[in-house]
Amino acid sequence: MRATIIIPTYNERENIPGLIAELERVSSSLNVLIVDDNSPDGTGTVAEELARCRDWVRVLHRPEKLGLGTAYVDGFRLALANGAERIITMDADFSHHPRYIPPLLEASEEYDVVIGSRYVPGGGTRHWPWYRVLLSWGANTFVRFMLNLHTHDCTAGFRCYRREVVEAIEPHTIRSNGYSFLVEVVYRCERQGWRIGEVPIIFADRRRGASKISRQEIYRAMWMVWRLRFCGDPVWR
Repeated sequence: MRATIIIPTYNERENIPGLIAELERVSSSLNVLIVDDNSPDGTGTVAEELARCRDWVRVLHRPEKLGLGTAYVDGFRLALANGAERIITMDADFSHHPRYIPPLLEASEEYDVVIGSRYVPGGGTRHWPWYRVLLSWGANTFVRFMLNLHTHDCTAGFRCYRREVVEAIEPHTIRSNGYSFLVEVVYRCERQGWRIGEVPIIFADRRRGASKISRQEIYRAMWMVWRLRFCGDPVWR
């Protein structure tokens, strides 16, 4: 099958060369699309250098930091235009290790959406302080309860979608932009009846660089949950 991996980047210069090398070891048949938001540290330039000698790597340069959600939307659009049958999303900081890509693709033969999950048997986190584990677990519990979702890891960004799912959920119509975009995608997938499977992964803290999650992003995510709970999805009611 034709699979494209979408990797949004912002200040990931230190991580992206190692990630591309690891992806190359995992499979030579994957296409990679790096979506860079004009990173001040020169990530886009490094990505272009990597793509110059690898025809399976492509870089989409955006003019400024426009948010994770719109990075996925732009990536989805290009992946679909290039004929991808499976679309994988992952972070650039090695918290999502490429070794889990084959199990994600294998599970996508049975499920429409496959999530690399921390919260199913065999999954977990590594090198996280206790308060961060508690925050993540609490956020997922809150989301599942408020939105009546069956997915265990609703905030995970390591996912594999079948082409027809991305076409059907119309990601460009999703109102959230940052990490809350991920929750709204799961919400829409479940409401439309797509089969969601979860593959256990060990989520490791980033190797280099700083986390992009801000307090404002947490507040926006909480508001998004309340909006969906009491107002529903204006596109798919």
